[in-house]
Amino acid sequence: MMRKQVLFILIFLSLSMGKMTYAAGLMVEAENFASKGGWVVDQQFMDLMGSPYLLAHGLGCPVADAKTEVALPETGVWHAYVRTYNWTSPWHEGEGPGRFTISVNAKRLSDRLGIEGKGWIWQYAGSFRASKKTATLLIHDMTGFDGRVDAIWLTTDKEAVPPSDVADLNAFRQSMGLLPTPRVERGYDMVVAGAGLAGMSAAVAAARLGCKVALVSDRPIVGGNNSSEVRVHLGGALELGKYPALGAMQKEFGPLKEGNAQPAANYEDEKKMNWLKAEQGVTCFLGYHVVAVEKEGDRIVSLTARHIETGEGIALEAPLFADCTGDGTVGYLAGADYRMGREGHDEFGEATAPERPDSMTMGASIQWYSEEGKHKTVFPEFNYGIVFNEANCEQVTQGEWTWETGMYANQITKAEEIRDYGMMVVYANWSYLKNHSTKHAEYAKRSLGWVGYIAGKRESRRLMGDYILKEDDLTKHVAHEDASFTATWSIDLHRPDPENSNHFPGREFKATTDHVVIYPYPVPYRCLYSRNVDNLFMAGRNISVTHVALGTVRVMRTTGAMGEVVGMAASICRKHGVEPRAVYRYHLEELKQLMTKGVALPGLPNNQRYNEGGRLSTMPQFK
Repeated sequence: MMRKQVLFILIFLSLSMGKMTYAAGLMVEAENFASKGGWVVDQQFMDLMGSPYLLAHGLGCPVADAKTEVALPETGVWHAYVRTYNWTSPWHEGEGPGRFTISVNAKRLSDRLGIEGKGWIWQYAGSFRASKKTATLLIHDMTGFDGRVDAIWLTTDKEAVPPSDVADLNAFRQSMGLLPTPRVERGYDMVVAGAGLAGMSAAVAAARLGCKVALVSDRPIVGGNNSSEVRVHLGGALELGKYPALGAMQKEFGPLKEGNAQPAANYEDEKKMNWLKAEQGVTCFLGYHVVAVEKEGDRIVSLTARHIETGEGIALEAPLFADCTGDGTVGYLAGADYRMGREGHDEFGEATAPERPDSMTMGASIQWYSEEGKHKTVFPEFNYGIVFNEANCEQVTQGEWTWETGMYANQITKAEEIRDYGMMVVYANWSYLKNHSTKHAEYAKRSLGWVGYIAGKRESRRLMGDYILKEDDLTKHVAHEDASFTATWSIDLHRPDPENSNHFPGREFKATTDHVVIYPYPVPYRCLYSRNVDNLFMAGRNISVTHVALGTVRVMRTTGAMGEVVGMAASICRKHGVEPRAVYRYHLEELKQLMTKGVALPGLPNNQRYNEGGRLSTMPQFK
């Protein structure tokens, strides 16, 4: 893999000397280190802080060193800066837990990196003397508590530091060649962004119906929330409703085991990947984060994405695009109409909606579990802004969906803080159980086995289509001529757990819910394309629904089924040279025929029946 480093010759005027002097600088992106050791690449927040970064996610045990070689333009004395973040600083004054150091040619520099300041900063690490024009860089984690490194800046002038402002830093990276011109990829009928169940299903359904599809996703594995990175089981039921063939492709790749926060193997990442790669009409661009779109009028003409390790850019051109990112990233960049938060009761007459609109959303979960061993184990003291005691601690050995944060925060602009708070409460609670609880003996042989660092989101942007699904559609079973995929889950809207709110007002980390049971409801096709970006489909939790209606369509078997509908509609668009809205206006009968037939391989048993919490009404099934 290409190593990203760039030489920057600084020219500045020295007023004291009255002459021009020169300084050399070298930028090394941490995510592109040749050997990452135990550090992981985290790209979730690159739109906020400017870049992917390396994360020392060791659950309180230091991870193995990251290492790379660089070429220096000259020998002599050099100064090192590290762009890093004291990640508990939003809640804790003082040093944070993510301590690390760097070494250059075996000389260890400051051991206080990652624990000072607020926000992403360039922290001075120290100086070294280079006797030759090569250097070996090591990043050495000291705690295992999620220290993070964006980039290392080496310079012969201590005063020459890159900008801290994200926009200025991105411009600096661009000018230095760290963000090379994207290569153009053409010849696709549709570009799908996001490789959760919705994106996987949209891409393969379209390919099986004759389309050439590019599937781009910002993680190296597929499956989204159902991957081993997040570990949420598949909710919803198949083979129900008006078009029972929709969603049946999941019988080909869906994991057989149920349950949240279980061992990685339960989620069968390899099975999903092999299934996807076997589809000849789908070209996968995994590990590419969408950063921009280009439009002509009200149409998208290309989507630009960058690799989360190398920075390599691709510009994917196609007549059709599908936003299956969850966050509605493509739609947002394209100027699509969208909503966030809860509608007020009066707007759609929803009984479950609050009296007035607000910005509250369902939160993001950091799931975790512990494991029992044969011997006693220790866990460090962890107290960085939230204090546990006998009255408020969680006496548990596992945390799944109910460990949910960020319901009162913006799930886009505060995403890193939301994820970090989710990790912080897990560590702090576990530290209390291991070190201070009156029941600590019950945890003596237990260690944290897994804590997620990829946030399991439920809600953020919802892109608006020609129809907005609302509560009455679901509870009164309003019939639409363009009925398509079937919602089978209850209206399941998470809210802060009252007991947790009592202990941690405004800083909740637990959620609860009520289930408004429905019977199978076919959702209008008009919810699956943008009302103001002419060639944009969407599938997943970002479709055209109210906050209340999202409570039923957001589970993954349902999002997979809507992905199949998008793939089918894309094939009709390709066949007739039209855009998504025209499928509803002029080719609806053709879409109905495809939805009736389905695109799944025949004869497979339905082992995808999990629908707990989405128990169906006893009313007769709608046909």
